[in-house]
Amino acid sequence: MSRLHPQTERHAVEKLGWLRAAVLGANDGTLSTGSLIVGVASSHAAHSSILIAGLSALVAGALSMAAGEYVSVSSQADSERADIAREKQELATDWDGEVTELAGIYQERGLDKDLSHKVAVALMKHDALGAHARDELGLSEATAARPVQAAFASATAFSSGAILPVMAAVLTPVTWVSWSVSLISVITLAILGVVGAVAGGAQPLRPALRVTFWGVIAMIVTSGIGHLFGV
Repeated sequence: MSRLHPQTERHAVEKLGWLRAAVLGANDGTLSTGSLIVGVASSHAAHSSILIAGLSALVAGALSMAAGEYVSVSSQADSERADIAREKQELATDWDGEVTELAGIYQERGLDKDLSHKVAVALMKHDALGAHARDELGLSEATAARPVQAAFASATAFSSGAILPVMAAVLTPVTWVSWSVSLISVITLAILGVVGAVAGGAQPLRPALRVTFWGVIAMIVTSGIGHLFGV
């Protein structure tokens, strides 16, 4: 059993980044879409107008998240490609210097001088570019920037949070839309706060209360705007 534990722990750690990003995306979808629906419903708009506003917020938010993530991760991918190209050039023109550089990295990690040099030479004979990409640049197949995947994941996370207040608006009579959407959104935010805290290794109570508090504030503000400018 003890031999399996490190592998299990490593897999859990690898998922934390994606899990926390998904929770944040879902939180954004729930809060922004729920608050917008509450604001529109508070203006005494027709049920059809409320649903159009909710669906528009879901679609626009998801596409916005996807576009922003795609642009951001594409820039990261461009930087990674530039670093790899530079590393190829350095390997072609200064092999010995690159061996010394890689050996120095291993020395900083605790290997003695002779062993670090042997390891550097062995790894570079096997895959010089891969060794430098991994140990010098911190790049690997698992961490490589994937713009399309990141955009899809971001849009999916946002939509998964936004769909709940939209469904609450669909299934509730118009006179109760504000209350039902507010209740569903607050419960969802509390759950997401707990999940996010657990994913980050923190105690869940304070994060859950924090995200719920700001969710309530957002809905109160948008509800006030709806009442102020309502017909």
